[in-house]
Amino acid sequence: MIIRKKYLFYVLAITSSFIAAAVTGIDSFVGSLPVFKYDPWAFAFSLFFIGTIITLLITLVLSIKIKGESLGARILDPSFKHIRLVQKSEMKYHLIAGLVNAINTVGYCAIISTVQDPSVILSFSQIVILYLLLMESITEKDVPTLVEVQSSVIVAFGAILASISLTGEFQLFPILIVFLVVNPTWAIFSIYQRKLKIMKIHNRPNDSINIRFWNVFFSCVFTALLLLVYDLFTNGNHLITGFVTSIDPYYFLLLVLTMGTTFFSYVLYIRSLGMGKASVNNAIRASAIIFAIPFSILLLQLGVITEFSTDPVMLIIKVIGMILIVMGIISFALTVVKS
Repeated sequence: MIIRKKYLFYVLAITSSFIAAAVTGIDSFVGSLPVFKYDPWAFAFSLFFIGTIITLLITLVLSIKIKGESLGARILDPSFKHIRLVQKSEMKYHLIAGLVNAINTVGYCAIISTVQDPSVILSFSQIVILYLLLMESITEKDVPTLVEVQSSVIVAFGAILASISLTGEFQLFPILIVFLVVNPTWAIFSIYQRKLKIMKIHNRPNDSINIRFWNVFFSCVFTALLLLVYDLFTNGNHLITGFVTSIDPYYFLLLVLTMGTTFFSYVLYIRSLGMGKASVNNAIRASAIIFAIPFSILLLQLGVITEFSTDPVMLIIKVIGMILIVMGIISFALTVVKS
């Protein structure tokens, strides 16, 4: 099936958002388990340690040739040929993206361990749109249009309203982590993933599958170094706990599930970054908040979320927030997206 590039951009971004909502639901369950609930550092390392293994295996499978074309090129990214080593021209971008992704994931795991409601967790992170608009105007010398600014503000404020939890809680600690750790690092991560995607490697467009694999690898290395330094200064054992827990059969299977699913979400997201600005991509990804609602209800049934608020005022505010998000995304969709 052939899809026009403009519409393909939205298909990729929205599909990535749906998978991201599912991943956050899985992460919420894993993060609620005893070991990770009280040790987000170990959780972050376990994600990347197992993530590197499963991402390598998936990339190798996608490198299999079928009638002269790789499986990955057929189903995910036409630019993909096979797994390859990092080129010198892209190394600095991978290192920066790996470092900020490691920091971002530690913050994300801290939030997951504190707040188990996926719709809230995803809502918190949508404020990054405003960070990206500012960064793009500086790094790409691309002043955002009035429509982009208005749409981003609508989505951002809608995300704030939608961040009211199904349990009726509104916690300060996760919000501080979002504003000081998660959003700044995600903004930098998105900018550098976009730089990698629009690069030419051997006179071919760079592919999102190799970008994702090497990002997980470098993120794992930086997370291990950060934990090692942290453990040395605090006499902790977060790194060892993360390693030992990740090879436990039960935790291993859960981590494989979440990181295997995450792979496809990020590959689609990186591919869409090559077709539109990071701020527009993240505005569309805000639709993950809406997709997350069924997963929040599922976690409620599983007992991960223990309470549910039926306060009509709170529910109305949350619905208004979601409506604003949808309006912002539609506003973006009605503008011309330049590839």
